[in-house]
Amino acid sequence: MGSTDVHVANTFDLRDGEMKEVAAGDTRVLLARAGDRFHAVSATCPHYGAPLAEGVLCGTRLVCPWHHAAFNIVNGDLEEPPALDALACFDVRVDSERVLVSVPDEAPDRRTPTMVQPDALADSRQFVIIGAGAAGYAAAQTLREEGFRGNVVMITREDRGPYDRPNLSKDYLHGHAEPEWMPLRSEEFFKEHGIKLVLNKEVTRVDARSKTITFEGGETMEYDSLLVATGGAPVRLNIAGSDLKNVCMLRSFSDADSIIETAGRSRRAVVVGASFIGMEAAYSLRERGLEVTVVAPSQEPFEATLGAEIGALFRRVHETHGVHFKLGSIVYRFEGSHNVEAVVLDNGERIETDMVVVGVGVRPVTHFLEGVELDEAGAVVVDSRMSAADGIYAAGDIVNFVDRRTKRRARIEHWRTAQQHGRIAARNMVGHDSVFDGVPFFWTRQFDVALLYVGRATSWDKIIYRGDVSSQDFLAFYVKNGRVLAVAGINRDREMAAAEELLRLGRMPAAEQLKWDDMSLVEMLHAPESISA
Repeated sequence: MGSTDVHVANTFDLRDGEMKEVAAGDTRVLLARAGDRFHAVSATCPHYGAPLAEGVLCGTRLVCPWHHAAFNIVNGDLEEPPALDALACFDVRVDSERVLVSVPDEAPDRRTPTMVQPDALADSRQFVIIGAGAAGYAAAQTLREEGFRGNVVMITREDRGPYDRPNLSKDYLHGHAEPEWMPLRSEEFFKEHGIKLVLNKEVTRVDARSKTITFEGGETMEYDSLLVATGGAPVRLNIAGSDLKNVCMLRSFSDADSIIETAGRSRRAVVVGASFIGMEAAYSLRERGLEVTVVAPSQEPFEATLGAEIGALFRRVHETHGVHFKLGSIVYRFEGSHNVEAVVLDNGERIETDMVVVGVGVRPVTHFLEGVELDEAGAVVVDSRMSAADGIYAAGDIVNFVDRRTKRRARIEHWRTAQQHGRIAARNMVGHDSVFDGVPFFWTRQFDVALLYVGRATSWDKIIYRGDVSSQDFLAFYVKNGRVLAVAGINRDREMAAAEELLRLGRMPAAEQLKWDDMSLVEMLHAPESISA
C-alpha cells in the first residue's frame, strides 16, 4: 500500500499545545504540536466519532471533548476509555517550515490495540472474569494488551457478550440506535484474541480460599486469578403492586427490549425516580410519543448530584417537551388487576398509567462471594490496586474504593469509571503495580441538552457558576472547604476536558482564584503550574 506526503501546515501555524484538523488528500487528520515536535493521528475519536481537534492536549495526552477518552498523541495509543481502539498514527516530517504528513492510500481512522495471542505452553494459568459489562470487557482486552498468554474466560448471566450499556437508556431506548450497533466487539474479535465467552451462566459461589467458582447446577471452575465485575441489580420497590405486569426495570439489554415492547402498546407511562436512568428513560419514552409523568421525592431532578438550579433546568427542558412532574412525592402503591393501571402517591393522588419504569438505584451483585470483605451495602472493599483478597480483584459498580482526591471511600456507578477499574485490575493481575487514580466522569443527553461532569462531590459548601445556567451555557464548580471537587458543564466541552486534566494533575484552581481569575480552564491547563496550582 502506497502513501503520499502532503503539505498540511507550516511550523508557525501551531504553538506548543495546539492542534487542528487538516486535510491530507481525502483523509482528515489531527495535527498537533507538543514541544518542538509535530504529530498526526486520526481526526475523530473511535468511541462516538467526536472531532478530536475540539478536545485538549496536555503534554502528549489528547483528551476527547465528548466522553473524555484519552490517547497518546505521539503513537496514537489508547490511554483512557471509553474508547476501545487506538488512533491511527501518521508519519510527520518538517521540511524547512513546511509540515508534511505521510498518508497511506487507504488511511484507517483507528486501529485495534496490539494484543498477544494465547499460548498454553507459554502460560498455563487461567484468569476468569465474572461479568461482561464495562469493567469485565475492559479487563479482558487489557490482559491481552499487557501480554497475558494464558486462558481468559469471561462469564455472564446474560445471553449476549459485552454491549454499550449506557445506550440502553439513551439512543437505543428512544429508537435512534439499531440492535446491531450495541455490541462492543464482534464474536470474531473474541475468537481472534482468545477470549472465551461463557453466556447464560449464573455464579452461585466463589470460594476465595480454594479459588473455585460454583455455578447454578453444581458445576465448578478453578482460577488462578479472578476479577469480579458483576455490576448492580436494580432496586425493586417493596410496595403493593410491584409484581404487576408492565412494572419495568432498566438494567440489561432484555430489560430495554421489554420496555420498548411495552411502550409500543402503551399510551401513558410513569417513571419512578429522577436520577439519570429515570430522566433518560422519561426522555426516551416521550420521544416514542407516550404521555410521561416523573415521580420523585426530591424537589428537583438530580438535586443531590448537581444542585437545584441545574436540576430545575433539566425539569424545564423536559416540561417544554411535554413531560409532567410530581416532585416531592413518594409512590405509595401500584394498582391494577393484572397489568399496572395506576400509581398512587403518598398524598393519595392517583395517576393512571399503562406502564411504569422504576429507576431508584442499584445494589451490588456480590451475594455469592466468600472470603472477601463487603461493606454494609454489599460492595467489595478493595485497595488502590483493585485487589479484594489473594488472587481476587473487583471492579465497577460493586467496589468500595478510596477516591485519591478526597481520601474517602466511594462507590461510583459510572460506565467509564468501571472501565478504568477493569484496566487497572487487569494490569495488576498480570503482575504490575498499578494504582487507580482516575477522575470520575459521566455524561447525559436529554432532548437537545448534553451535560458533562468530572470529579465527585457528594456535598458542597457552594457552587460557583461561570456562564448562565438558564441559557444552557455554563460551568458549575462544586466547592468544599475552598477546594473544587467536581465540575459540571453544558456547551463547554473543551473546558470540561481541561477540567478533568486539572483535577487529574492536582492543578484545579482554588475557589477564590476562580472568582478573580477569568482565564479559561484551557488557558489554565496550558499555563505554567505556578499560575494554576
